[in-house]
Amino acid sequence: MVTSLDIFSGFSVDDIDAARAFYRDVLGLTVSDGAMGNLDIVLPAGGHVLVYPKPNHRPAEFTILNLAVADIDAAVDELHQRGVATKIYDDADFPTDEKGIARGKARNQGPDIAWFRDPAGNVLAVLEG
Repeated sequence: MVTSLDIFSGFSVDDIDAARAFYRDVLGLTVSDGAMGNLDIVLPAGGHVLVYPKPNHRPAEFTILNLAVADIDAAVDELHQRGVATKIYDDADFPTDEKGIARGKARNQGPDIAWFRDPAGNVLAVLEG
């Protein structure tokens, strides 16, 4: 077994300045600059996520961060006010409404969730937790 001192995840972006502004100013997370040109995002429960620049970045096609919120409609409205599009999927098996929210609770298919992209094209989600 590996004895870990800490555990954190990370993902790449193609523009570290755009990522800093998005995660700090749009999502309201605590973001600090790292020693090697990377970013450190502090999560509400105290965890950390490393965001690093990568010249040949390819956006993650899966959800890299899930933001649990008390009221998904209010969270999606706030994202829309900040210029974030949440209607990025049109899946017949898990359709989204006009706000981009997949209403999973109503169909007993999981939480109500809305996906969106960061400036680097990585997929994120807000879900009612």
